[in-house]
Amino acid sequence: MAAMAPPAEVPSYFLCPISLQLMRDPVTLPTGISYDRAAISRWLAASATPAACSTSQRTCPVTRQPLEPELQLTPNHTLRRLIGSWVASVSPGSDVEGEVAALRPVRRDELASLLSDAAEAQVGALRKLGELVAECEDTRAMLESQDGVFDALSRVLTGATACSTAREEAVGVLASLRIPEQDLVRVVSRHGNLAESLTAVLRSSNLQSRAQAMRLVRSLADVSVPAWVIGLNQELLAEVIRVVRDRVSTRATKAALHALSALCPYGRNRVKIVGAGAVPALVELLLDEPERRVCELALAVLDRLCTCAEGRAELVAHAAGVVVLGKKVLRVSEAASERAVRVLRSVARHAATPAVLQEMAQAGVVGKLCLALRSELCGVKTKEKAHEVLKLHSRIWRSSPCLSPKFLALYPS
Repeated sequence: MAAMAPPAEVPSYFLCPISLQLMRDPVTLPTGISYDRAAISRWLAASATPAACSTSQRTCPVTRQPLEPELQLTPNHTLRRLIGSWVASVSPGSDVEGEVAALRPVRRDELASLLSDAAEAQVGALRKLGELVAECEDTRAMLESQDGVFDALSRVLTGATACSTAREEAVGVLASLRIPEQDLVRVVSRHGNLAESLTAVLRSSNLQSRAQAMRLVRSLADVSVPAWVIGLNQELLAEVIRVVRDRVSTRATKAALHALSALCPYGRNRVKIVGAGAVPALVELLLDEPERRVCELALAVLDRLCTCAEGRAELVAHAAGVVVLGKKVLRVSEAASERAVRVLRSVARHAATPAVLQEMAQAGVVGKLCLALRSELCGVKTKEKAHEVLKLHSRIWRSSPCLSPKFLALYPS
């Protein structure tokens, strides 16, 4: 009688340090530690929420070393191949068969069958697709190569028969896929109610669905299909701004700001965005001292909105509008300083009432502009704009009792 083989054991280095499960899609952090993509993505998303950010910064779960906000996950192809080879060697019926079953690659015909069920708005199939795409890069690429996948999922989102849960699951899958520009254009042209459907998902109480819908809106805005972009209704824009106001997640906030920035070049949209409450939402976001990239994006959107009279009027009407701009000069980054000074120049040129000029002096904005002239943290263009603003109202500010002698000494003659 042949001796029985010892029961297989999962090598410890194949297990994700977070989930303690076999890694399906191993990725490596800059700290050198590898995790399963789905597990570390959830960890990073949780630590990026406003509640988490108020108490600690994002860290590597194992080493506790701080991580950069703009972190990129690096696929660990070597570890993935080793896991794949080990999975293939596991005999059916072994003690670890249950653990490795989920790692066996999905066949193309299985994925096609799942997509067919998903296209019929079956919630279970849509949810399974979302899980497979999130867990494995190869499965995502395989799904992206399926004929008509983007149109099929968009039909679920925009169709009249699908339930709200099916629509949210469809948005989640679409947001996870890399949709080529030509396919995005095709989706927009075929589904005239796409904006209304995305608005409905953005109004959901499910924060994850709202974040996913926001990423999809950003992709559509980046493509800038004129007929879709110019025809956007105020309801969708209001929901995009509500994502900023509600701090759904850092990633969702960035997507919302990117979308607003991409929509701003169209003059009619700027007025719509201002009318939907963007300016106070952006000012309040800046007051919360967000991370560097969020601050830069918020200032970039404000800069574009303040090229129209409605945007400038909303900014100066906000009690902290001018003040927060002054605070961002020389405190965040060179890019943030340039954007803040650009907005202040728009105000100084086109909305400089006596009250606004007095506020700029009292709040220290004029002093900040004087410091920017001599600072190595500001580029040439920023200094030129600061100089222009100071010269524009030198008669009033030079005689202001709010300007200290040290700033008067820096004031351009």
